[in-house]
Amino acid sequence: QVQLVESGGGLVQAGGSLRLSCTASGNTFDYNGMGWYRQIPGNERELVAAISSAGSSKYAESVKGRFTISRDNAKETVYLQMNSLKPWDTAVYYCSVGHYYNDDYYPTAGYWGQGTLVTVSS
Repeated sequence: QVQLVESGGGLVQAGGSLRLSCTASGNTFDYNGMGWYRQIPGNERELVAAISSAGSSKYAESVKGRFTISRDNAKETVYLQMNSLKPWDTAVYYCSVGHYYNDDYYPTAGYWGQGTLVTVSS
């Protein structure tokens, strides 16, 4: 199994910044990608950003130019730098592992962190 632990969430005002971190442990060898998802209660979990072990990345249109995903393969850690935060970015953010190819990311079912709450006030 894979264990994922997110951190870095909190309360910020609109226009502020946060940096989320997620460290993976366990059987991560089979996965070349990591991603960040977010979820508002009552809505489906949506992809925010994903990155391959080689550094390829993709973003949701709503966060392009504001968020940056990066990773440290040696530390098995993925980061999400969130700038110019908006109230609609408020959500629980989850880390995932999966497969990244052809500019698409495929999370592995059942492998999620506990989530970290990001709240952006107006």
